[in-house]
Amino acid sequence: MIETIAGGVCAPKGFRANGVHCGIRKNKTKKDLALIVADKRCATACVYTTNLVKGAPILVTKRHVADGYAQAVVVNSGNANTCNADGVEIAEKMCALVEAHTGVSAEDVVVASTGVIGQRLPIAPIEAGMPALAAGLGDGSDAAAEAIMTTDTVKKEIAFRFVLDGKECRIGAIAKGVGMICPNMATLLMFITTDAAISPAMLQAALSEDVKSSLNMLSVDRDTSTNDTLCIMASGLAGNREIIEKGADFRIFCRALHCVTSAVCRMIAADGEGATKLIECTVSGAATLKDARLAAKAVVCSDLLKAAIFGADANWGRVLCALGYSGAKLDVDKIDLDFRSAAGTLAVCRGGAGLDFSEAFAKEVLSEKEIFIDVNVNLGKKRATAWGCDLTYDYVKINGDYRT
Repeated sequence: MIETIAGGVCAPKGFRANGVHCGIRKNKTKKDLALIVADKRCATACVYTTNLVKGAPILVTKRHVADGYAQAVVVNSGNANTCNADGVEIAEKMCALVEAHTGVSAEDVVVASTGVIGQRLPIAPIEAGMPALAAGLGDGSDAAAEAIMTTDTVKKEIAFRFVLDGKECRIGAIAKGVGMICPNMATLLMFITTDAAISPAMLQAALSEDVKSSLNMLSVDRDTSTNDTLCIMASGLAGNREIIEKGADFRIFCRALHCVTSAVCRMIAADGEGATKLIECTVSGAATLKDARLAAKAVVCSDLLKAAIFGADANWGRVLCALGYSGAKLDVDKIDLDFRSAAGTLAVCRGGAGLDFSEAFAKEVLSEKEIFIDVNVNLGKKRATAWGCDLTYDYVKINGDYRT
């Protein structure tokens, strides 16, 4: 059984965290520097943006976790440290500051940045803020989650407990991301901790496979960020027999990991820039998993559909349109489609043809905060879920003056 618990990245044994305002951001009420430190070196795995333009922190992090281990994560918001001549130097200095104030080797530090691209990241405020950040390490997952936010309106934090080898294990996460969300590998900053014992190779295998059905099925605006980083560290302090190969324990761990990543996907989609509604599309009855994923992702990526959901307009033809160009194998004469929410279920299409429905009831269904789009293509047994959000006037406002 996998159960939700409190604590975020501090829920698993062996992890402390904190977040402070150091001065990168002009608004002194907003934290902008976060730190997660483990009691010991941890098995570590990461996935990153596939954008050819990558933030300097990614280059440094890749080198630091090349041996499959890390012990700390340092993150700043307000500046992406991307497209800067001294970017790598600044990222390395951030790691050196962690070593100076915690004793963790700089070579075992994961570093990440988020914010405006193309502006130099000053090291002075980070240097000034590091003493208080390190001194305040403790049960500070909440503070760390706040410190990595940019245009996020809510903190994103989650944790679960589960059992491996008769031992209670825990897994927790913090994340940020509300724009530039359409991944190939990952699309945000997300840091996961667990006290389960698992080898670096199996941890990487679990993470790389999971993102295919979680973060890669998430879209806000079809832009891929330059700084996307997803990192998971495993302390092994739960005391279970180390997972070194695929088997029952590995499958349980993967399920727990997916509980974390899918929960965060819903949080991010619901908090998309300017969003008022979460959209969750599930495509079932597909001939292959690839077809199901292509179809579901195309629906949540459709700007026309996103705008229709914003206006609570049951324009179901936009769903079929997206399915048609998705690249998935389809037979239009077999497609069934429903819109669903807390207000009820609205059947709009059967066998590719429209059904009569009440516009008043449709308005009720689509006026809720969470909208579910259920598609059955009736060609097989595979299914996939994707997450997105509506497209609103505020999305343009937020991005019209993001830098200034």
